[in-house]
Amino acid sequence: MKSIFHLAYNVTNLQETRVFYRDVLGCIEGRSTETWVDFNFFGHQISMHLGEPFKVANTGKVGEHMVAMPHLGVALQLDDWKKVAKRLEDAGTEFIIAPVGRFLGEAGEQHTMFFTDPSGNPIEIKGFQSLDTVFDA
Repeated sequence: MKSIFHLAYNVTNLQETRVFYRDVLGCIEGRSTETWVDFNFFGHQISMHLGEPFKVANTGKVGEHMVAMPHLGVALQLDDWKKVAKRLEDAGTEFIIAPVGRFLGEAGEQHTMFFTDPSGNPIEIKGFQSLDTVFDA
C-alpha cells in the first residue's frame, strides 16, 4: 500500500508562508484560495490555513535540548538534508537546533535540525544515509 500524509494547520500570513515554504524550503506550491495554500512538502501534502497556530510546549527531549511538541517533520536522504540545511542557513534561519549529527557510528545514526516557520510552527528535518535505517534501534 502506498500513501502520502496530509497535514493541515494554521498560519498567520499566507504570503510569508509562501516565501518560506516555496522559496526557502523549496516546496512546490499547489492549490490555494484567499484563506489557504497547499504545498508538496517533500512528497507529502500540507495545507496552511489562515488562523491561530496550534499551541506548542517544549516537552520533547532531543539530546540536551527541549523541543516543541507537537511538531511537523520529515526524514530525508542525507544529501537532500544537507541541501535543505544550506538553503535554511543561507536564508538566515534561526534554528532551535542547528544542523547536527546524532548517534554517529551507532544504529539509528541521523542528522537533525529544528526551526519554526514564520508563524511559529515547529519543524524538524532529519537526514539519514539510507531511509532504510530510519527505524533502526
